Amino acid sequence: MKPSIACIITIELGTNGVRVFAFDLNGKVIGSMKGHHPTFHTEPDYSEQDPEQIFITTLYLLKNLLNECIHPKKYRVACICFSASMHSVVAVDKSGSPLGYAITWADNRAKKEAQELRQSALGKRLYEATGTPIHPMSPLLKIAWIRHRDKERFRQTSKFLSIKSYIIHQLTGEYLVDHSIASATGLLNIHTVGWEADALKYAGITASQLPDLAPVFTTAGKLKKAYQQSFGLPAETKILIGSSDGCLATLGDGVKGEGKATITIEDSGAVRVMGPTVLKDEQMRFFNYLLTENCYVSGGPTNNAGNIFEWFTRQFGDFTHPYDMENSMRQLVEEASQVPAGSDGLLFLPYLLGERAPIWNADARGAYFGLNIRHERKHFVRATIEGILYEIYSIGKTLGEQRTIKSLSVNGTFGTIPFWTQMISDMYNRPVRVRQRSHSVSFGAFLLSATEMGIYRSLDEAARTVELPDVYKPDKQRHAVYADYFGIFEKLSSKMSDEFTAIASLQQKYSSSSDHTAAEPVKPITRKKQKSKL
Repeated sequence: MKPSIACIITIELGTNGVRVFAFDLNGKVIGSMKGHHPTFHTEPDYSEQDPEQIFITTLYLLKNLLNECIHPKKYRVACICFSASMHSVVAVDKSGSPLGYAITWADNRAKKEAQELRQSALGKRLYEATGTPIHPMSPLLKIAWIRHRDKERFRQTSKFLSIKSYIIHQLTGEYLVDHSIASATGLLNIHTVGWEADALKYAGITASQLPDLAPVFTTAGKLKKAYQQSFGLPAETKILIGSSDGCLATLGDGVKGEGKATITIEDSGAVRVMGPTVLKDEQMRFFNYLLTENCYVSGGPTNNAGNIFEWFTRQFGDFTHPYDMENSMRQLVEEASQVPAGSDGLLFLPYLLGERAPIWNADARGAYFGLNIRHERKHFVRATIEGILYEIYSIGKTLGEQRTIKSLSVNGTFGTIPFWTQMISDMYNRPVRVRQRSHSVSFGAFLLSATEMGIYRSLDEAARTVELPDVYKPDKQRHAVYADYFGIFEKLSSKMSDEFTAIASLQQKYSSSSDHTAAEPVKPITRKKQKSKL
């Protein structure tokens, strides 16, 4: 007998790992799995990942989820929907093989190109056309960097893909990019929804070197026969191209319409709103990304969020068991709860990976400020969390100049830690709603899939069904403390701009001239295509 109970599977290609969820058609989670993959920082300002490793991780998780949760319960997979982090670049040759590692959103190697373009008339025109701030995160700048600094790779490149486009091509043979991911490249005109000629010219490429554009509801071909057999899925299983993680996290929290905003805190973070109009800003501080026609997800991103707390934990946490990151972080959060708001005068600038919104300074660096003889490790822990959230608050404060924010929701692995969520409520002085039982990006992908299947008539209707039952209310006394310390945080972030540039220049100078004893940096290489066997 054939399975008769339909389900939807979502695959999120995130920065720190891959998440696979299965939902029934009522939005209830049937099962989920997560696998991690590393980021390599082989040189200053470099952040890279192995696209083949991400693909293998995806195959492994999907097969295990199917074998453990789907096939034994006789579910029929109606749809597999993809989401992914933005701004990645995978250069591939004519056979579709990667030419070196994928460059991620956190990579700042193109900061010189970004600075020059941002200060030019062309940069302003491109920002207005594409909605993508001029910053090294942008694939537009990454491709320009490869063109000028890695000429052999540029010469060999047949197409420049996102990680999601690469994974979908591996599975189906199709070269596609959804409008949402494309609108975060700095190469798409979000008003005409076509590749922007001036951006292509600046990058030195043609539209044929990019994947074909497709709406988020597009079916991305069929699984190759080898994967149909390996996964035990029929040929008619729908592969939905899906959207970006940011857009789907916003949809998954039901943030569609005026007065609503959502905060995501994963490895990176963002504050977002969704509506029918583009945010216009002379200072080019906000992104405007497409979800569907006349529906824009706007806001500001930070490079430095949960990844910074993980860094702190690796350096200073107590590991009862080797590699037990989650337990170590839990212990540090408990320690931080013993310190009053404001960390007894200790402030942390979290800019370990440079910064995007609202200061848009790739040279920004981290610092502890206000240190005195009475401070202990617990103060550093709390100050680290507060610094990450002051940065998140600074984005929301800037966004508030353009949009009224009456209601606030939080999602992401770190945002939904109760201690962090309460701190966000206190800083913003607003109630904060959160869903603890499932992941907002994956739930957004479910809503997108369910709308495509006709379960909902529109994304508006789908968004209205979202319920966030857990509410955190602000404490006025703590809010007053945070407001005072945030004023100093904001001034430091601005006043230290020259020093950020100076120290970054020295780091580059001496890193380039030193005789390193560490392993040689990974160089871009052409790899032979490997067949994945499961």
